[in-house]
Amino acid sequence: MNPGIEVLLVDDSPADLDLTREGLSRSRQQFQVSAVADGAEAICFLRRQGKYAQAPEPDLILLDLNLPRKDGREVLSELKNDPQFTRIPVVIFTTSQATSDVNRSYADGANCFVSKPGNFPEYAAAVQFMADFWLSLAILPRKEMQ
Repeated sequence: MNPGIEVLLVDDSPADLDLTREGLSRSRQQFQVSAVADGAEAICFLRRQGKYAQAPEPDLILLDLNLPRKDGREVLSELKNDPQFTRIPVVIFTTSQATSDVNRSYADGANCFVSKPGNFPEYAAAVQFMADFWLSLAILPRKEMQ
């Protein structure tokens, strides 16, 4: 496994970020995790603007939909309409179970939609399954050599 895999978490809930990091840390794979707390920061991170000038290019993004400043729906649409970012798989990881959010996310290019479970054991299991699939089983796109 390539220890150079980069995961970007985009979530405004410190508790959810901690739970997600904890769940990811149980993965057998090696990777680095970065986190931002809102959609505007996510775009700055991905575009390497301001304090994110040295940010790593993520190989996978876990994106919450309900974010301040720029919600996850806008972030997803912006990413999937920019050729620079279309290759990066985006997993929507949110509390929403609304059919409209699921349908819109897939229409806008999401690679997966997972609703956050309401209790810790199920939450941890969901994160573990995502990590096992996206970081172990799935073959992620390779970054362009610069």
